Formats: sequence, structure tokens, C-alpha cells
Amino acid sequence: MVNLVIFFFSSHVDYWFNEVKDRLVECFGPIDYQSEILDFEKYTLYYNKEMGEGVKGKLLGFERLIHPSQLADIKNITNNIENEFAVEGNRRFNIDPGYIHHMQFVLATTKMWPHRIYIGKGIYAEPTLMYINGCWKDYDFTYPNYKEEEYKRELERIRLMYLEKRKKFLR
Repeated sequence: MVNLVIFFFSSHVDYWFNEVKDRLVECFGPIDYQSEILDFEKYTLYYNKEMGEGVKGKLLGFERLIHPSQLADIKNITNNIENEFAVEGNRRFNIDPGYIHHMQFVLATTKMWPHRIYIGKGIYAEPTLMYINGCWKDYDFTYPNYKEEEYKRELERIRLMYLEKRKKFLR
């Protein structure tokens, strides 16, 4: 079992998160971790045309553990939620699901790339970070925001919570 993590980002992150939070809880269970607002726009301007300037995000951890095989279904659910709120094909927010295991952070994506593994239903898994010798290590292909200590600290908090949940699950 692994810990579901979502990176939710938008140019109006607080507004849209409040609009969608109940839906996320309905689909994935209670949120037990929510980071402070994280800068995202300094890493890429890719989303500005679609969402507007000032894109920021927050990392969310969920109380209920999931099986890694659920990741493709979860990504398709989050894509559907994004599309429901889109205006003229432009998303108002992005919901990027992934999971934390004690030794890795994995993200889901619809885009094929050589290091990504197809997991079904049009979805690929990207090994984004590995946990070795007491810290998160990134790869050459890791998204720039996840290479930053600020993001790694937030993921470490979720990882520690996950390890506690896992102890209870394994008893």
C-alpha cells in the first residue's frame, strides 16, 4: 500500500481548491496533509496561457492508503474533474496525482516518455524521486519543482505520516 499525493495548482489556487476539495474527499477520502502555498510559476510558464499568471500549488496527502495499481484510475478521475471545470477547453486548475512509498515518489501522466512506464488506461507512471540514505534524490528528468528542497521537505512530511499509517496497516 502507498500514500496518495496530489499536487493541485492554479493561478487562483485557494479559490479553486475550495471549489473542488469536497469532490476530492468524496473520490479519495479525507485529506490528512495540506502544504502551504508553493510557488510553481518560477519553474515553468507552460500553464500561464491556459490558467493565467501567478500559478501556485499545494501538495495534498490523503489519509486512506491505496494500492499502486489504482493510480491509472485516479489519474483519469482527476482528468475528468479538471475537464468539468474547464472553460472553452482551458483548465482552471491541474490535479496531478501520484504516490509516496517508503522509497519512491511516483507521478501519473498521460504523456509517454522513455523513462515512464505504461500502467494502463492511457496512463504512465513516472518515478520522480527516490528515497536513499535518508533523503529524496532526484533524477535528470525530474520536474524542476520536485528538485527543490521546499517540495522535498513537504514530501518528507507526507512520507513520515505514511510510515506511521503503514505500521498500523501491517499489524
